[in-house]
Amino acid sequence: MSDESPLLRSLRAAVAAAPDDVPLRLHLAELLLQAGRTDEAVTEAAVALQHAPGDAQARALMGRAMGMPPMPTAAPSPAPAPEAAPAGERFDWAAAEQEVGDIVPPRFVEGAEAPLTVDGHGDDPGGAGAWEVDAPGAVRLADVGGMQEVKDRLEAAFLAPMRNPELRKLYGKSLRGGLLLYGPPGCGKTFIARAVAGELGASFLSISLSDILDMYIGASEKNVHDIFETARRQAPCVVFLDELDALGAKRSRSHHSGLRNVVNQLLTELDGIAADSNDGVFVLAATNVPWDVDIALRRPGRLDRTLLVLPPDATARDAILRYHLRDRPIEAVDLGKLVKATEDFSGADLAHVCESAAEAALLDSARTGTVRMIGMRDLMGAAKQIRPSTDPWFAAARNVATFANDGGMYDDLLAYLKRKRKL
Repeated sequence: MSDESPLLRSLRAAVAAAPDDVPLRLHLAELLLQAGRTDEAVTEAAVALQHAPGDAQARALMGRAMGMPPMPTAAPSPAPAPEAAPAGERFDWAAAEQEVGDIVPPRFVEGAEAPLTVDGHGDDPGGAGAWEVDAPGAVRLADVGGMQEVKDRLEAAFLAPMRNPELRKLYGKSLRGGLLLYGPPGCGKTFIARAVAGELGASFLSISLSDILDMYIGASEKNVHDIFETARRQAPCVVFLDELDALGAKRSRSHHSGLRNVVNQLLTELDGIAADSNDGVFVLAATNVPWDVDIALRRPGRLDRTLLVLPPDATARDAILRYHLRDRPIEAVDLGKLVKATEDFSGADLAHVCESAAEAALLDSARTGTVRMIGMRDLMGAAKQIRPSTDPWFAAARNVATFANDGGMYDDLLAYLKRKRKL
């Protein structure tokens, strides 16, 4: 960087000395952007968003660096200056007050009237303004207990290329396409998606079937389009498609034309994300039954990467149990023993164990009239009564992974089943 100005060199040294100084880093990013060094500006803005996910200046700078148009803001028009009254004529305020004093106030003002759109009609309740976009949250991957393999895969698929645009350009790594999370129910796929959004400093837009389906012809497809348009305006934004098997079921098995049209529209929007004008929109989807998802959705450039989210490992189970027991009266709880007794339990199963143990202690206290703490007897008894909800899922997944593993999509699942001796 011999041609770099002394100011930029000084700013780089200052940022290196104070890496947590967000305003200083944004100043450096602004100068890099003005100098035409877009990729470097994106890198600095991305690091700033990691330190301050909700910083409006950092988000705006990231948008400009990635070529996204700024959100238009209408400047208030100055109020016209009142005309001066001719000399000798003054407004009679007392007479005006008497004139309007007896006017009856307007009725039915409990709710404000819906604003009109440009064509004079009311705002469409299913339009882009109706989608709730969560601001960048504080949840990070560090908040996800254990699951190191999942974190490593997410780092390779999304986070590392986003944080290092120069390396991305060097290796020809594209940000196109999305990531499909699959696995047994209750294992934290939604929580992981929120953690990815937190790592990126991105907004989060969660979508399910009820958000899209509409009884009117063409309205469902419009909802899909409006959702992605909202995400593009709010970029950087993570669009999370929950229960993808319901949204994007195989069209060959669907007898409802509306659902087939929703899949077609979803394919169109996913292809749109591959365009340069839509940079900054990241698509994550989750499903318990990936074999029921339309194959076209997993074509390269769409949801072309899959990630198996397994039941929490020992480290994750320890963290989940601590979380659900943190506000309950417990004594002499051996978490190590409880973690071993709950192998293959999902996160939801572990919450149920804690709830059942608390219920047992509560009923015992009510019967005896003596309040007691929750102990290992309650927790181990609950763990023995509850069967892991993941067992039926693995029973169905085993057949698919063994006999329908086209293209090696379920290789990681097969490896896990062999390791657990479930084949």
